[in-house]
Amino acid sequence: MFRVCRCFSLFALLWLLIGCTPAPEDRVTVLQGAAMGTSYSIQAVDPPSAIAPAALRDRIETELERIEDRMSTYRDDSELSGFNRSRTTDWFPVSPELAGLVREAIRISEMSDGAFDPTVGPLVNLWGFGPGDDGTHAPPTDAEITQAKARVGYRKLSVRLDPPALRKSEPALYLDLSAIAKGYGVDRLADLCDAMGIADYLIEIGGELRGRGHNGQGLPWRIAVERPDPGRRAVHRILALDNGALATSGDYRNFFEHENTRYSHAIDPVTGRPVTHGLASVTVLAPRAAQADALATAFLVLGPRAGFTLAESLDTPALFIVRTPEGYSERQTSALADHLHSNPNADRNARG
Repeated sequence: MFRVCRCFSLFALLWLLIGCTPAPEDRVTVLQGAAMGTSYSIQAVDPPSAIAPAALRDRIETELERIEDRMSTYRDDSELSGFNRSRTTDWFPVSPELAGLVREAIRISEMSDGAFDPTVGPLVNLWGFGPGDDGTHAPPTDAEITQAKARVGYRKLSVRLDPPALRKSEPALYLDLSAIAKGYGVDRLADLCDAMGIADYLIEIGGELRGRGHNGQGLPWRIAVERPDPGRRAVHRILALDNGALATSGDYRNFFEHENTRYSHAIDPVTGRPVTHGLASVTVLAPRAAQADALATAFLVLGPRAGFTLAESLDTPALFIVRTPEGYSERQTSALADHLHSNPNADRNARG
C-alpha cells in the first residue's frame, strides 16, 4: 500500500460525479475496490459485449496487485523495499517497469530542481506521514532533521534501463514513489482498457484520474475540483477532461497540529520541513497521470509563485488555489483555458 494524500481518498467518487446527469444504467459499467492503500474506481461507457464485468475486475485487480509488489514501501517483500534495505552502492538489478518509473521520477526532480524528490521518504517518515505512523505527532528536533536530510537527494540515485538497475551513492538512501505511483497505476489501467477495446472511460485511484472519450451523455468527463477547506467539502471549480489525466495535491487534509501550529504532509526536501506558504492545492492536467501526480507535488512544494512560474514555463494546464486572509484566490496557467467547463451554471456552482 502507499501513503495516501487524503484530499480525495474517501470522497473522490462523490466529487467526480457532482453535477453529472446519470447515464442510462446499461451504458456504463462501474467498478470500485480497494488498492494501493486507497480506493479505485473505473467507469467504462459501452464496453465491448465480450468483456464481462467480473473478468474486467479481475484484470484490474491483478494489475494493481502486481504494481504494489513492485513499488510499495508498505510491503517488506516488494521490489522497492528490497532496494531500500540494500546497503550496496553497486548497481541493484530491478524490473524494467521499476527502472522506467524511477527514470521518470528523476526527470521531474531535475525539472523542478528537487522540489519533487523520490528520496524524500526519510523526512516524510520522520514527520510522521509514512509507514509506521502511530498517530502521535510532534515536530522532530533540528538534529533529527539534519540527520534525515543526509539520506535525501535525488542526485544520489542513478538508474539505467539496459540492463535495468538502480544505484545509490548513499548506502542509506530510501526511495519512496508514493507521489508518482498512484498516477502510474492509473496509467497502467488506462493502457489495459485501451488494449481491451474500451473507448470511453474514467479511471481514478486515490484522487488521481485519467479519462478518455466521453461520459454516458456523450460529453467530456467533468471533474470537480474540491475547495481546499479542511472544515467542509464543497466544489471550487469544474474542469473538463478528455483524453488526458488530472491530479491534485493539497495541504488541507493530511496534516497534524502541535501547540497551535499546523504541519502539512507536504515536505520541502531542501529545508526538511513542511511547507509554510499559502498554496492550499494545485490541480494539474497532463497526458499521463504519473506526470500529473509528480508535477502537482512539485508545484505544491514550490509554492504559489515559484510553482506557478514553473508551470507556465512548462506550458502545463494547472489551477492554483491560494489561502489568503480574505479567503481563497485562484490562479490559472495560460494552458488551462481549454479545460475549463463552459457551462456557466456549473462554474457558478463550482465557485460557490
